[in-house]
Amino acid sequence: MNPFADILVISIDQAAAAPLCAAKLADAGARVIKVERPGGDFARYYDSAVNGLSAYFVWLNRGKQSIVLDLKDADDAALLHRMIARADVFLQNLAPGAAAKLGFGSEALRAQHPRLIACDISGYGDGGPYEAMKAYDLLVQAESGVAAITGSPDEPARVGVSVADFSAGVHAYGAIMEALYAREKTGQGRAISVSLFHTLADWMNVPLFHNDLGDGGFARVGLRHPTIAPYGLFLCAGGEPIVLAIQNAREWVRLCEAVLERPDMVDDPRFADNGARVANRPALEAEMGAVFGALSRGEAIHRLEAAQIAWGRVNSVADLSAHPELRRVPVETPNGPAQMVPPGTLVRELGPPQLGAVPALDQHGPAIRAEFAADRPGE
Repeated sequence: MNPFADILVISIDQAAAAPLCAAKLADAGARVIKVERPGGDFARYYDSAVNGLSAYFVWLNRGKQSIVLDLKDADDAALLHRMIARADVFLQNLAPGAAAKLGFGSEALRAQHPRLIACDISGYGDGGPYEAMKAYDLLVQAESGVAAITGSPDEPARVGVSVADFSAGVHAYGAIMEALYAREKTGQGRAISVSLFHTLADWMNVPLFHNDLGDGGFARVGLRHPTIAPYGLFLCAGGEPIVLAIQNAREWVRLCEAVLERPDMVDDPRFADNGARVANRPALEAEMGAVFGALSRGEAIHRLEAAQIAWGRVNSVADLSAHPELRRVPVETPNGPAQMVPPGTLVRELGPPQLGAVPALDQHGPAIRAEFAADRPGE
């Protein structure tokens, strides 16, 4: 039984944040109707990596139905109002203020439809000084301080995937699920506002605590941790990289004794606790680097595993593609099947997730127009 089989979602989504939220609702069994502008969601045309289709679009739009509506056209706007009247969830991430100008603002819709859950995704939320600003992922990573603590000591960097968009999409999905559950008890919908900036700012709480109350903030440390050591990359013989992480005093002792074979380092005052190790990171990494540099990566891994020390490889995307833990499931696209990495959650009773097909532009338009046609002349 799919508990969301009777949930109807109308989603005016584009790019990444709202499409991810809507895709996860579709994965959960909801019927998701994606409303696209004439010409379609611009993310359809980012690239042609998947059977001639955009990789972003294929990933973020599985399981949806597509209809093209011109919301400046009175008949199409009326059709959308009829669709929303039957919907459980209305989701949109148009430009700031655009939905309200078109007559689809959350406040007005909630007044008309008390059971409706209306969710707006924007760059900076409502009512603040940046409310009207455009907000793309790179810009929000920079504005939120994420870029300032990412990268090498010499240069800030963007996280390599669109974490601002994805964070907002997942936050919106969680808030909608909470609202659906609350509605079962109260009979009332909710108006939800999610912003890229505020979701990333939430992720920045630890650096903010350090900046506001502690030692002045996080430094950019590349493949290291700003407040834990040793926690990062070391080069084995031949320059082969390996990463390892120490989380507590017991692991530090095992690392010194069984991996480094340097029991003298356990009580070295420079490395006696985590704070000392962070303060003396260059000396610590020099001592450890000398040991790892004399070991093959295979021997280093053998020692780390025997000592139950967490480690990993620095994999390329090609390495990930061949990773023994990577799961893939098929998804149908307008240009043929593709293999996709499914969501990370696995429900054992349900088995591997079944992802819905990726729609062609306006693929379901004629059927949806017929389904939601005016019940009475002039409606």
